[in-house]
Amino acid sequence: MPLSQAAPGIVGPFADLDVPWLLRMRAESRRNHPFLIWAAFEGPARRWSYGEFHERVGALSAGLAKRGVKPGEYVLIHLDNCIEAMLAWFACVELGAVAVTTNTRSAAAEMEYFAGHCGAVAAITQPAYAELISANCRGLRWIAVISHDAGSTSAQVAPRGDSFEQLFADSADRARRATDPFAPCSVQYTSGTTSRPKAVLWTHANALWGAKINAAHEDLHAGDVHQTYLPLFHTNALAYSMLASLWVGATCVIQPRFSASRFWSVALEHNCTWTSTIPFCMKALLEHEIPKSHKFRLWGTAVSEPPPFAAFGVKTIGWWGMTETITHGIVGEVDQPNTPMSIGRAAPEYQIRIVEDDGTPTPVGGTGNLLIKGIPGLSLFSEYLHNEKATRESFDEHGYFITGDRVTLLENGFIRFGDRTKDMLKVGGENVAASEIEQVIAVVPGVREAAVVAKKHPMLDEVPVVFIIPQAGVAGAPADLHDTVMAACRNGLADFKVPREIHFVDDMPRSTLEKVAKAELRKMLG
Repeated sequence: MPLSQAAPGIVGPFADLDVPWLLRMRAESRRNHPFLIWAAFEGPARRWSYGEFHERVGALSAGLAKRGVKPGEYVLIHLDNCIEAMLAWFACVELGAVAVTTNTRSAAAEMEYFAGHCGAVAAITQPAYAELISANCRGLRWIAVISHDAGSTSAQVAPRGDSFEQLFADSADRARRATDPFAPCSVQYTSGTTSRPKAVLWTHANALWGAKINAAHEDLHAGDVHQTYLPLFHTNALAYSMLASLWVGATCVIQPRFSASRFWSVALEHNCTWTSTIPFCMKALLEHEIPKSHKFRLWGTAVSEPPPFAAFGVKTIGWWGMTETITHGIVGEVDQPNTPMSIGRAAPEYQIRIVEDDGTPTPVGGTGNLLIKGIPGLSLFSEYLHNEKATRESFDEHGYFITGDRVTLLENGFIRFGDRTKDMLKVGGENVAASEIEQVIAVVPGVREAAVVAKKHPMLDEVPVVFIIPQAGVAGAPADLHDTVMAACRNGLADFKVPREIHFVDDMPRSTLEKVAKAELRKMLG
């Protein structure tokens, strides 16, 4: 039962609080401290203090209200990383509108679906995407376009778009509304691989939960500087990085996107102490010189203490979370040793179950289905917007959210990620985790990245096939790398898990957070 529907007398952790309260409180307590630093690829960095940012949010909130946006209405924010994306998100939230952040890699049909599904009344975008939005999101009352594409000034004239700067009014007229922690706050669409994308609805309490718990899990403090380059339309950068920094009054450095060649210069210029990253980025950074003078004290990523990345000299904690959980349901220990390559232990804020397909507990050493229990609207998402059936079916009979992930239970409560259920292969009746094969191949010298997918087979149902991006400097698809990979697989895997084919590629199709879009790889196999 959502906390907002619980018995009278129950006091939640965010009673009488909401996201505008958090920003306002920080603007008062840390007025001149830098909140956001925009580190564009062109020109000098631009600092926004807490006080200045709060003032601009108020001006935009007032302007949105003047343009007819009402509380409860949905506004598309289709932007790459930029300060305008954050101004738009906070302004919508302050007004009581629902900020809908969409993946900027989305295709025309997806944007048409997003806008129609949520009933968006307006959109804020950038020159590169203005035509896409204008042509496909026909129910909008208006579209506003910022002046640049991720920091690069564009000469393109946006069709049917108003200037973003024209939206601002007087911050003295900023929205005032009753505080309700369980009011709708924002929406993110999941990447639907087997069905239509689902709209994950967060309440204000969800956003505050993400801010507070992420900051605690990451040991963030007011003096930290969090380097952020993952997409802000996604939970990782939005909640793990930006909202967590806001909660403690820290600084968040925003880059347009990840750039291995610019990462260290930005980190050194701003004395960055924290980053939330992904293995894709870490592998790319290994190809660049690592400065000894960096100030990083912690990194968070998919796994704890991955041996290949010890070269950075930074303690790396693993974690697991979803848009639906807002924060990490499983997280590594900041102050204690972690089992290398694990995702950590169950976070104390949740109940975690690991079970077999029949519901019985998975033993230590076994791999089972990951379930998580929290409070909808607080520690779990509120609902899938306009999809009561999907919301209902995503929980089991005991109230646990069915994550669709499989994990391995290790000793001392540590957990290792297995795979998405949909990425499991069925090879001659045997269950095979694509990730198990990928982990063997990933450490082969000359391999930058590997992705395993299933290929239909007339006798065995499915067989594993691997796509490999060679390391920089490894030309083409060399026969010796093929042979080295096959030898490593035969040495480290059961025979039915050994890939039947290896395809060398320059890059792979990507979804959110640079994850490989395996559905696209499967299409390439025919």
